[in-house]
Amino acid sequence: MKRGEQGAMSRRRQQAQAAATSFLALFSIVGLALYGLPLYYDFMVREFGWSRTQVTSGNALSKLIIGPLFGFLAGWIIDRFGPRRIMLVGILLAGGALLGLGGMSALWMFYAFYLLNAIGYVCGGPLPNQVLLSQWFKEGRGKAMGFAYLGIGVGGALVPWLSYWMVQWWGWRGALRGLGALIILLAWPMAYFVKEARPESAAAGVRAAVPLREVFRSPAFYLLAVGSMCSIAAVGGANQHLKLIMSLDAGYSQGEAARIISLVLGFSIAGRLLMGWLADHLPKKHVMLIIYLLVTAAIPLLFFASSRSAMGLFAVVFGIGLGGEYLIIPLMAAELFGVGVLGRVMGIVVTADGVAEAVSPMFVGYLRDVTGSYNAGFVWLIGVALVGAMAISLLPRRAADAPGLKTRGSS
Repeated sequence: MKRGEQGAMSRRRQQAQAAATSFLALFSIVGLALYGLPLYYDFMVREFGWSRTQVTSGNALSKLIIGPLFGFLAGWIIDRFGPRRIMLVGILLAGGALLGLGGMSALWMFYAFYLLNAIGYVCGGPLPNQVLLSQWFKEGRGKAMGFAYLGIGVGGALVPWLSYWMVQWWGWRGALRGLGALIILLAWPMAYFVKEARPESAAAGVRAAVPLREVFRSPAFYLLAVGSMCSIAAVGGANQHLKLIMSLDAGYSQGEAARIISLVLGFSIAGRLLMGWLADHLPKKHVMLIIYLLVTAAIPLLFFASSRSAMGLFAVVFGIGLGGEYLIIPLMAAELFGVGVLGRVMGIVVTADGVAEAVSPMFVGYLRDVTGSYNAGFVWLIGVALVGAMAISLLPRRAADAPGLKTRGSS
């Protein structure tokens, strides 16, 4: 076999290994932890007497603190040293946080372990995986990202049933510990053995990066950040309260609530595959706008949460939009700014998204606590989703169309 053929085969194997590593990391840290934790809020409300504002404030306060402190720093570390080592730390922290939450007995412990979980999310979640995949893939980057992000959908679809069964066997505390151990066992070994793209390999397949100072001068960066923040606020506000709405307000059984939430994440799998494919064949701006409009269209169905058919339709529409939500943001950022600064750009965007994902669910919980109804919260979610779609509609299709953006070496 010729040396060139051997090199191509080796690169394909390493690409497959990178995609599989990202799949399992996102399956664990986002699918099991991020989507799994809200499934336990109703148990905490019942056992500790906490309000909806309190049970959603752990996610809020942890991201408000950790995002600004670690988001850009994590992006800089990834651009400077690569994503693998920070992923290893993040996986341990995310799994350890769930182990700790399973043994908590006071609100301060709830907040402390949520802080660890937030650090784990920043260090081991979407940010390093986006960079890892963007380094290894140029052609077919959308499909590669779509495959890896299937991990979120698969994990999110499985975790309601895993939690339901484990709660039956071990109680809600034991179930949380089980999820924490599973995160570490599944994701850490793959991250340990994955290889990072060599600088020359990454540079060979990627256009020159936009200098970071040019990114900050471009309106496209701020439109992307605002659009992303608003849509993440809508998605997070709905997701964090979905189990509370069904279990405590709409009278669903634990099994019925698990079925609807699993259905949402099941349709997100189809959404990730579809949106990843579309991102390789259509302008990414257009795909992003489709995703954001799907999220906007789904939220009004929550006004009819007591109707099983309405919630079934919600699961389909929201699930497909959710599937493309996190996937499309790094693809659009790479399209506009290049891979060379993607870690730092996404570090800022992920930090901003974390603030939105933190504040929105807590605000929805506050509105529910003071009004006795989720209606005002649903209106809020629809409004921010529409603002996000409007911001994305103003984005350029590519860097060449964006005022103020120049790649290195361009005149």
